[in-house]
Amino acid sequence: MNEKKKRNPIVLVIEILLLVVLAAALVYVVYSSMQANDELNKPAPTPTPTAAPTPTPTPEPTPTPVGLPDFEPHAVEGTEPENLIKSTAIMVDGEVVEEYENQYDILFDLPERYAQIDGVVTFRGDNFRSGAAYGTANVSSKSLSVVWKNSTGGLADSDGFNWTGSGWTGQALIAKWPEATRKNMTAMYDWAREKKDLVEVIHATLDGYVRFYELSTGEKTRDPLFLGFNFKGAGALDPRGYPILYVGAGVDSSAKGSARALVVNLLDNSVMFEFGKNDGFADRGWYMFDSSPLVSADTDQLIYPGECGILYIIHLNTKYDEANGTLSVDPDNIVKWKYKGTRTGSKYWLGVESSAAIINHYAFLADNGGNLMCLDLNTLKLVWVQDILDDTNCSPVVSIEDGHPYIYISTSFHMGWRSSSKTEIPIFKIDAETGEIVWKTSYECYTVSDLSGGVQGTIAVGKNKLSDMIFVPVARTPGAGSGTLVALKKDNGEKVWERETSVYSWSSPVDFYDKDGNGYLAYCNTGFNLYLIDGKTGDVLDQMNLGGNIEASPVVYNSNIVVGTRANRTYCIEVK
Repeated sequence: MNEKKKRNPIVLVIEILLLVVLAAALVYVVYSSMQANDELNKPAPTPTPTAAPTPTPTPEPTPTPVGLPDFEPHAVEGTEPENLIKSTAIMVDGEVVEEYENQYDILFDLPERYAQIDGVVTFRGDNFRSGAAYGTANVSSKSLSVVWKNSTGGLADSDGFNWTGSGWTGQALIAKWPEATRKNMTAMYDWAREKKDLVEVIHATLDGYVRFYELSTGEKTRDPLFLGFNFKGAGALDPRGYPILYVGAGVDSSAKGSARALVVNLLDNSVMFEFGKNDGFADRGWYMFDSSPLVSADTDQLIYPGECGILYIIHLNTKYDEANGTLSVDPDNIVKWKYKGTRTGSKYWLGVESSAAIINHYAFLADNGGNLMCLDLNTLKLVWVQDILDDTNCSPVVSIEDGHPYIYISTSFHMGWRSSSKTEIPIFKIDAETGEIVWKTSYECYTVSDLSGGVQGTIAVGKNKLSDMIFVPVARTPGAGSGTLVALKKDNGEKVWERETSVYSWSSPVDFYDKDGNGYLAYCNTGFNLYLIDGKTGDVLDQMNLGGNIEASPVVYNSNIVVGTRANRTYCIEVK
């Protein structure tokens, strides 16, 4: 029979132990592999960043707006302020101060960037006073045609003299309001508020009213606003498109008393603020405002010269909520600057009737005392002063040529100051940086007491195809009652052409252009006539008798000319 062989028990124990060790080793290997995979799948720890030191920012200087020339005004021999100005003084919020620094830092840009709405918002349009025309004219037959005419009236001053119609400067203002703003104008008639693309004419006149018309039809857009002062100057609209009118009285009124300046809310036609009445800081008791102000949009400051010899700079604190249709001003930081000239007295009066031009933060002011002054608006220090000989009603006009700013200006002939019969009236080109005279061209003029000869209107500086010329209305030359519109070369002052009329002009000619850059002039005179003139040749293309003395200056919007007369009429004339 066969039997199974028995195994050694010791060997069996050893085999079992080896199996246990191998199993343990296998478990360890598997476990280690799983742990390694877990570590690989864990996200990498985020390093703690080391904070870099924060640099202290270097304050940036206020940049000069793109397009403005490098401009550092300074006096040279012959234009030092002390030659013609013996003292100045400053008041801030009712207290006289020795030094001044404008905390808001005024900075005006190029004229095409002055207004943020379509239209003509101040006398001669902008901060350079470069022209009272907006848009492009469609000129074909080169003729004039009446579109509409409306009536104005008269108002007696405090001495009983009745002022009628539109006087000097008398320019209307024109605005194409944004739709949202127009719809907020509760003073405007419903049809006007709802009319798409409405263009509104706003005209302050000598009868104490501000009147409002639709440009295309002459239909009234609101009730006339009676403010009760004889308005000679144009006033101004806020260039930001805010519905605000700034306007000043030309004389003391029989209706409202002492002259002053007013800030008017054009949403509801209410007066929000007034100033300048019988100002005790003034050295001349003549509180009138024929000048047309400017507004520094970025700093919310109104800049308004007065005939009392004070320049007002007022921080308005304007709040316009277009969404809710609310508007307010709450003026603070009311600054007044005044001066006395070395010739100031019964002749060479204090005060500014013309309108200031501004480039950067430098204002150019031509006064009643024959001084053309360059004033730093951020320090209220005079930079230079030029002698322009006589009472000046012509506003300075800035023109940038070959990257350098110049000023064109002339003066009037005040009876008895330099002569009682006739004298030379110079037309100046002045370096805006130094005040030096570049050239002057003179005309012999006559004068009459209270109806002065010389240049009362403001010079038109040519553009486009007229860019080499300026146009100057010279009153009472060559005869005592006649006038001459002259075109001079910008570079040397030489005559290009002259257009003599049998009666003189106080009105400012307006240059305007067609789509090809051809230039035309709208020119008015005291002989009731509006002339359409070829700017290149001086040829009269058409003329129209408006039935009354035209002292006021026209304004042009595309092909439409708006102008008022002393005979209680405001006209809109189309250039065809």
